[in-house]
Amino acid sequence: MTADPARRNERSRRAILTAALDLLGETGYADLTIEAIAARAGVGKQTIYRWWRKKGAIILEALVDAMAAAEAVALPDTGDLAADLRTVMRATVAEFADPKLSATTRAITIETLGDESLGVQVRDQLLRPQLDAVKDRLRAGRDAGQVRDGVDLDQAVELLFGPLYHRWLLRTGPLTDDYADGIVELAVAAIRPDRK
Repeated sequence: MTADPARRNERSRRAILTAALDLLGETGYADLTIEAIAARAGVGKQTIYRWWRKKGAIILEALVDAMAAAEAVALPDTGDLAADLRTVMRATVAEFADPKLSATTRAITIETLGDESLGVQVRDQLLRPQLDAVKDRLRAGRDAGQVRDGVDLDQAVELLFGPLYHRWLLRTGPLTDDYADGIVELAVAAIRPDRK
C-alpha cells in the first residue's frame, strides 16, 4: 500500500515520477532501479520505499499522471462508428508495436500477475478510462442506430481489444493497421443493427 498522498512532498513526488519516466526511456523497465530513480530525483531510497512498494507502482503513478496531464480521454465522433474505431484501434496497435512501450507494458503486466493490488490499480487507473471512452463511443453509436439494442457494450469493448491483446501477449502475428482494421470490421459486423 502506498503512503497517504497528502503526506508526500509534492516537489519530491514530481521529481521521482519525472526521473522514473526519463530513466524508463533511457534504460527500459528491466534495468530500471529504485537506486537510479532516487539518484536522478535527488531523494533518498527510503523516501521512495515509504511512498511506493516497488518500481511498478512508481511507473503506474507516473503514467497515470501523464495521462491526466494530457487531454481527457475521448474518442472521435465523426458520425461513422467504424471509422472512429479504426482510428482508435490503429493508435492502440501502434502503441503495442512500439518496442519501448511494449517492453514497459509487458513488464508491468508480469508484475500485475503476481501482485493483485497493482493489477487492480493498473486496471482501474490506467486501462479503465480508455476502455470507458470506447464504451461511451459505442453507446453514442447505439443512440445513432449504428449498434443494435441489447448489445452488451462491455463485451463489445472486449471484442475489440481482446484479440489485439492476445496477439500482442502471445506474439502470434504482426500488429499492423490492417490487423486493427480487420478487428474493427469483425466487431462492427457483430454489433450492427442489421445482423441476423
